[in-house]
Amino acid sequence: MEQNRLFPVFLKLEELHTLLVGAGNVGLEKLTAILKNSPEARITVVAPFISEPVRELAESHPRVRLLPRKFRRTDLVGADVVILATSDRALHERIRKETRKRGILINVADTPDLCDFYLGSIVTKGNLRIGISTNGKSPTIARRIREFFELALPDEADELLTNMNRIRDRIAGDLKEKVKTLNEITASWLEKK
Repeated sequence: MEQNRLFPVFLKLEELHTLLVGAGNVGLEKLTAILKNSPEARITVVAPFISEPVRELAESHPRVRLLPRKFRRTDLVGADVVILATSDRALHERIRKETRKRGILINVADTPDLCDFYLGSIVTKGNLRIGISTNGKSPTIARRIREFFELALPDEADELLTNMNRIRDRIAGDLKEKVKTLNEITASWLEKK
């Protein structure tokens, strides 16, 4: 049986520099997803044509910089993460070679074989964030699962997290003792009524 071997990571994009190449519909989709999850992300968008919706979105986020021109190799200087959202496979392959040389992680929209990482579907309820990955096989399934969890998880999930954090802070002992006590507290949640 095939297994998803991706390692899940949540990045602090406000502390990194993201380069987005492409500013059409797919670029807008990627920019929207990034800013929804990391509104303070520092992003440079490079594209010969920048769509009006991308311009409007960038206007409300001062850390988004638009460069209305073709990609240049020097655009990779200082980039930590690169997302490609054009329809030019040859360009994507050239940029991929450059990112490999520089040790920069890359995501290429709808091209899993060129990706170092995938952008999953995200469910957020306050401080609770769940990432969903289908290993690049079906963004539609990931979206449907996200929609399910958005409806299934109560808005009070963040209140639960806050309360558990307060309880954890009040428990004495080392990490092992705190985990043991929290397990005892939460074990009853799994008991059938």
